[in-house]
Amino acid sequence: MITTLLVANRGEIACRVMRTAKALGLKTVAVHSAIDRAARHVREADLAVDLGGAKPAESYLLVDKLIAAARASGAQAIHPGYGFLSENAGFARAVEDAGLIFLGPPASAIEAMGSKSAAKALMEEAGVPLVPGYHGEAQDLATFRAAAERIGYPVLLKAAAGGGGKGMKVVEREADLAEALASAQREAQAAFGDARMLIEKYLLKPRHVEIQVFADRHGNCLYLNERDCSIQRRHQKVVEEAPAPGLSPELRRAMGEAAVKAAQAIGYVGAGTVEFLLDERGDFYFMEMNTRLQVEHPVTEAITGLDLVAWQIRVARGEPLPITQEQVPLHGHAIEVRLYAEDPDNDFLPATGTLELYREPAPGPGRRVDSGVSEGDLVSPFYDPMLGKLIAWGETREEARQRLLAMLDETLVGGVKTNLAFLRRVLAHPAFASAELDTGFISRHQAVLLPLPGQLPEAFWQAAADAFIQSEASMCRADDPHSPWSARNGWRAGLGAETELHLVCNGSERKVRPSGRNQLQGENLVCPRQEGDTQVQYRLPAIRRGTTLYLEWQGELQAVSRFDPIAAVEASHGHQGGLTAPMSGSIVRVLVEAGQRVEAGTALVVVEAMKMEHSIRAPQAGVVKALFCAEGEQVSEGTTLVELEEA
Repeated sequence: MITTLLVANRGEIACRVMRTAKALGLKTVAVHSAIDRAARHVREADLAVDLGGAKPAESYLLVDKLIAAARASGAQAIHPGYGFLSENAGFARAVEDAGLIFLGPPASAIEAMGSKSAAKALMEEAGVPLVPGYHGEAQDLATFRAAAERIGYPVLLKAAAGGGGKGMKVVEREADLAEALASAQREAQAAFGDARMLIEKYLLKPRHVEIQVFADRHGNCLYLNERDCSIQRRHQKVVEEAPAPGLSPELRRAMGEAAVKAAQAIGYVGAGTVEFLLDERGDFYFMEMNTRLQVEHPVTEAITGLDLVAWQIRVARGEPLPITQEQVPLHGHAIEVRLYAEDPDNDFLPATGTLELYREPAPGPGRRVDSGVSEGDLVSPFYDPMLGKLIAWGETREEARQRLLAMLDETLVGGVKTNLAFLRRVLAHPAFASAELDTGFISRHQAVLLPLPGQLPEAFWQAAADAFIQSEASMCRADDPHSPWSARNGWRAGLGAETELHLVCNGSERKVRPSGRNQLQGENLVCPRQEGDTQVQYRLPAIRRGTTLYLEWQGELQAVSRFDPIAAVEASHGHQGGLTAPMSGSIVRVLVEAGQRVEAGTALVVVEAMKMEHSIRAPQAGVVKALFCAEGEQVSEGTTLVELEEA
């Protein structure tokens, strides 16, 4: 009997699981770290338990605290979500040993497939094609170097116990192997508590196609069609769709049956995903099995009409699967995008800060939003930077694509850098519209998807000045329209009217005179434009939050504020020649010392944020003049870490 469910996770997946649990009449329990005390998943739960700490290793990865939270709250079952401990066999076994129900596969199945190395050995025995590689127990550098020489560069290092791009590195040449292996092992240890790695041949232009499987405790197992997840950055998916474009019924059946065979071979129970690489000839190779619910499960739900979390709960209760393989629906097409707090212009590095503005698209037929944040929430450097997912369904792929583009147009995020504009460009790209998909899509179309930032035009600054001066009314008296304090004309007591604004946006500044041609109506700036003989009115979202105006321009939300001379002076007083932190995070390695001579490209400092590492490298040969950081220290974006003197 399950009446109370604890979700051992955070963010959008915790909110999503609790939504279904409540619909089934269950009481929900959230757990949270100290800094997540006011997070959305906590607010939406019936009960909440504080785990303390900040980093995952101090909170969401503590098995004893999670089980104690379940007992204290009266929960009979634990849903692990994805990430964290969702594929940790020790956690699943500890839950079962505590007399609780684990909403996932048995610990033995996680052990068999949770290790990518063990899973590949199992698939090899079953005759499933594998990508050439090494999946053994030896973890020393010499073993990996020998394996890389045998299979040939480029090679791919992967964490044996995890997923989501954590602990994954492409190595192009032997000289980079040692550093990449050490970094991948640290990432894997931090994210999954397991530093074991495997290595395999890095295939060129493959598609990433995965099969959703589901099994009950009565020996039934079926596949719920497939998903194409080829659009990836930093080896992590950003766009997923179902079904996979161009996949024939025969290939779907072959991949589905292979996935079911893999699940049955290990006595699998619950939701799982078998991932394959599909080449241009239609040959597929086993990659790994994720023994959990995937981030992209909503697209499968959209084309089948099924609730996979409800299935997880019913299977955990001992119920059989409600349909057979022949009854699995496949209706229309669905596409999902992941909205991340990150900077696409800076190698997609994670971003932190406060969500000063957060607007989701309106719900409706074929429109779904799974998110884990609200306006005013803090995006910290300790966890995955995904804010939420937007999912669109249509009778055809093109209908789903157009609907999702409209949803992206309705989405507004301010205060934190995001990949929102990048996602629009991906979906609008002709190659994506034509379903020309493979894992190299982003790098191949980088010039269009990641254009170099250009200067903001005069039309933008004029619109910004008009919107900014008119938005001042939101901070003026609203009860007396005749009061001078309610005027929008720049009137100031004892001074002349303000006719020029000194504005700052995206690192640029400009002095602009408001024209009054563009009129602020509610939260939109109406901009008239003469196009030939016709006057067209454009409506641009223009929303004031405190001293900042968020104005959308050509699909991107720009933050506009008044120029602050004091802040400008302080910013200019940094260490000359200093290399700064590209993101907020913690210093995990300091690889040099003051006075040391280094060559161009030498790794100096390693910064970790949101479970991913980034190396600060010397831009040219020189001498380390000074260090301004230490291992274990928390740093903010823009903080000077190393001062390098050119040789």
